[in-house]
Amino acid sequence: MRTHHAPSQPVPTPGGRRHVFGQLALVLALCSPVVAFARTETRTPPTQAASVPALPTDPTLEQLLTEALANRPEMHQAEAPVRAARERVPQASALPDPVLQVGIQNDGFNGFMIGEMETSYFSIMVSQSLPFPGKRELRTEVAQLGARAASTQVARVRLSIEAEVRRGYLDLLLTRERLMLLERLQALWKQSADMARIRYETGEGAQSDLLRAQLELNRLRQRQLALRAEERVRVQTLNRLSGRPLETPLPTTTRVRDMGVPEPGDVEAAEKDALERSPELAQQRALVEQAGQQVALARRERLPDFTVSAGVMPRGGAFPPMWQANVGVTLPIFSGSKQDRVVAERGAQAEASARGVETLEQVLRLRVRERLIALEALRDTVAIYREGLLMQSAATAESTLTQYRVGRASFASVLEANTGIIRDEEDYLRTLADAQRLAIAQAEVSLEPVTSMGGSAQAAGGMPGTGSTPSASAGGAASAGGSPGAPASSSTSSMSGM
Repeated sequence: MRTHHAPSQPVPTPGGRRHVFGQLALVLALCSPVVAFARTETRTPPTQAASVPALPTDPTLEQLLTEALANRPEMHQAEAPVRAARERVPQASALPDPVLQVGIQNDGFNGFMIGEMETSYFSIMVSQSLPFPGKRELRTEVAQLGARAASTQVARVRLSIEAEVRRGYLDLLLTRERLMLLERLQALWKQSADMARIRYETGEGAQSDLLRAQLELNRLRQRQLALRAEERVRVQTLNRLSGRPLETPLPTTTRVRDMGVPEPGDVEAAEKDALERSPELAQQRALVEQAGQQVALARRERLPDFTVSAGVMPRGGAFPPMWQANVGVTLPIFSGSKQDRVVAERGAQAEASARGVETLEQVLRLRVRERLIALEALRDTVAIYREGLLMQSAATAESTLTQYRVGRASFASVLEANTGIIRDEEDYLRTLADAQRLAIAQAEVSLEPVTSMGGSAQAAGGMPGTGSTPSASAGGAASAGGSPGAPASSSTSSMSGM
């Protein structure tokens, strides 16, 4: 029988300890950018208060926005009904087509008696209906207001397209920064794995530490594959939004961390801006005016319309021609069951439109205040990250590495500290991205509530910026009046499990 002996532990050597110290120095060097960032970037870039927060931009984003507005089929789809509505305006003011009548009157059935009998003749008659004065003008105004209401959809589609492109670009930037964070964490794991191997070979560490480090490296490779796939999807989505070939490269230079947190601005100014720029409210106000004109038109429909006609009747032979002229008038004797009911119908529609304006104004004010409250919370959260949490996380990582070097901390503590510093920075980036999404929604004059925004903490029902959570897909229409065919906009998934 063969006897198995446990392998003897190697004896620590001075060279091995020096190598461990070198690995520790490399790990600290990898952590130092986070420490420096946490210590130097402690203030939000100053921005001027405004009713609409200033949105960051760069040449790539500007080009995407220009191409999207020029190439998106949704823009042409929204413009076509406006052209159709404008074509109805001249139709509303046009008179009814005149009527031409040609006839014959003959005495007896034994032959044509025209020219022989006084009462036999040809007849040529023309008649024209004339609405009561004022009806054509009211119909024209109703059609014009309908065209104005339809034109607000173009503004809504334009705002939605711009918001979709900005959100897609923000998602792409966030995904690429998360890839950078993942690469930094992978470097930390590699250094930690080398450190664990050296300590195991010198008898100062356990084999489980080495196995744990290798396991985490493989998990990181899985996450990198998922993030690279997500980056490709983000690029293709932006290319589709701008009408480009899907595989067109999109180089970016802007970073999410450089965007800062938009200034919330004054509540009253923000509400006034939303009420002035909302396409839905502009449409509803146009419908209110249209309903008022429809009521006036319905009342005027009680008045009679006229028909004028004239004709000539040649009798042939020695008989002189005859002529006639007529004026007819409609008798609205059934107005109690027709015209009066139309007046009541239009009045009810006008009241509904007026109530719709009140409802939209209330919703717009609520959404503005929701976003400003959420933005204030995000600013406070960013301040916590910049003024304490990131520095504390970096200090914890440094302290844990130092304690592991002298044998006072476990390798699991080192791994947890390494993961924590990257996770905290990712949550910080998510908080900045949430703030930009709120600013985009404010510029879009979105009617969607804050809690409907997908991604980060607020998708779970809490206030934004409270930590990383698994992502949730958000609907593609950025607002209640979103453009048709808008793709779903989803945020990036969480790396909190690193």
